[in-house]
Amino acid sequence: MRPFDPSRRLTGPNLLFDGEGAVLDVELAPEEADRAIAAWRAHARRLLDAVGWGDEELYVRRFRGGASLGFSAPFDALYAATEVNDEAWTATEATVLGLPGPDLYAAAHRLREEIAREENPALRALRGAATAHGVALLADDQRVSIGLGAGSRTWPIEEIPDPGAIDWREIHDVPVLLVTGTNGKTTTVRLLAAMMKEAGRVAGTTSTDRVEVGGEEVEAGDFSGPGGARTLLRDRRVEVAILETARGGMLRRGLAVRSADAALVTNVAADHLGELGVFDLDDLTDAKLVVTRVVKPGGRVVLNAQDPSLVARAAGLPAPVIWFGLGETPGEEAAFLEDGYLVLRKDGRTAKVVRVDEIPITFGGIARHNVANALAAVALASVTGMPVTAMAEALRGFRGDPESNPGRANLIEAGGLRILVDYAHNPHGLRALAALAASLPGARRLVLLGQAGDRDEESLRDLARAAWALKPDHVVVKELPELLRGRELGEVPAILEDELLRLGMPPEAISRTGSELEGVRRALDWARPGDVLLLLVHTQRSEVMEMLRGLR
Repeated sequence: MRPFDPSRRLTGPNLLFDGEGAVLDVELAPEEADRAIAAWRAHARRLLDAVGWGDEELYVRRFRGGASLGFSAPFDALYAATEVNDEAWTATEATVLGLPGPDLYAAAHRLREEIAREENPALRALRGAATAHGVALLADDQRVSIGLGAGSRTWPIEEIPDPGAIDWREIHDVPVLLVTGTNGKTTTVRLLAAMMKEAGRVAGTTSTDRVEVGGEEVEAGDFSGPGGARTLLRDRRVEVAILETARGGMLRRGLAVRSADAALVTNVAADHLGELGVFDLDDLTDAKLVVTRVVKPGGRVVLNAQDPSLVARAAGLPAPVIWFGLGETPGEEAAFLEDGYLVLRKDGRTAKVVRVDEIPITFGGIARHNVANALAAVALASVTGMPVTAMAEALRGFRGDPESNPGRANLIEAGGLRILVDYAHNPHGLRALAALAASLPGARRLVLLGQAGDRDEESLRDLARAAWALKPDHVVVKELPELLRGRELGEVPAILEDELLRLGMPPEAISRTGSELEGVRRALDWARPGDVLLLLVHTQRSEVMEMLRGLR
């Protein structure tokens, strides 16, 4: 019985509840779980009452081997809330182990002082005014803003204005579209941004690569969490916000926004299992569907009609569904494939959008995963009232090159080689990419393979099996020293190599390198004109692309 990590803040709608608060993930043996949870409920309730938070609610989410223990709390006292939760857990451990517990009266006195130091009456007043005027408020440790994008205003947290001094006629929100799922998020976000540009609207996007406004990079890095969303939503150039919303950010902090015009879930496949209380596909589906909770009245949820987990949950969602898919696609609103066309069915009408073979990133329809991404983008764009003509022109003009869609199915032909560079980092994504690589003519095939250390052994072996489906002539297994995440050097490559050998790959057909860049060099040394190289690049993409530009 122990916490996985210290109690953490929940700064927006999350897996436990639709608000702010604190949560603690704990490891519990089956025989102690009921008693520990009951004790935590009692101690947490007592502390909440004692610090003046008697109206706040307790929440428990049980998972395999443990539970998430959380409660709602005032949004301007979340650091103190984590201390309340830690104190409640300390008392819980004592109860379960039969040891003397802490003095909760003294703890409550100390916690009330912590709360008083953290509380921000000016921030509360501004939030109340923003709510009354029907606009968003975003706050963090440094800044506070009201409104979104082009309608926003931002101040340092120490300089919050009096609500009465604000001209609220200038403050408004902009449309917000949320995109989550296991695969295809970034490409779909970029497709949507291209559609918005074609329609004459300035789109702002967040992704695992960058924050971008109107095609201009604002900041590079992984900004698929709430921090990246706030950065984008405070940029006054943004007319439509398209937010890639990763599982990790939702589980650790919750969503950045409390309201969205639409939310898309591309698919749900095994990835990151075993982290933050998510141990199976049901858990992961629950986590992904958090985005649907904030869809406003009149909004839409966009779901993959070929994903069984999403189909099973659709009836219980808070907003109508627009389905998309490569196969049978039900519902009055849908984006689907028919006779070689992307087709949109909406508002009682059916319209052909564009032929699949006119969309460069589908490789003539062979890249089925990108056909699905294009359909998802069409469905989500339709929520904004976008003309079909703008969707079509954007899809025709969107290239799969390193400039338009970096790291996503970038096909580079150089030195007589066909080199496919992609970010695929889980078995589902790699299988889709392998199908594309198999369609490319080539004398021999090579795969550059690696993975972060936070996947369990079975997930790593499944990744190797997905690579084996391509029947490669050579595999370069790379170390990712930047992504060990608790494992020892060489541990992940050893598992991948062992599975390849078990599948029947000759030992001499496997190379191992100490870094991603070294792996690319090894692949190029092995290759000869006419070969196909599938390079899975995760941490050194800019360096790899620079090397390949030199090769061209």
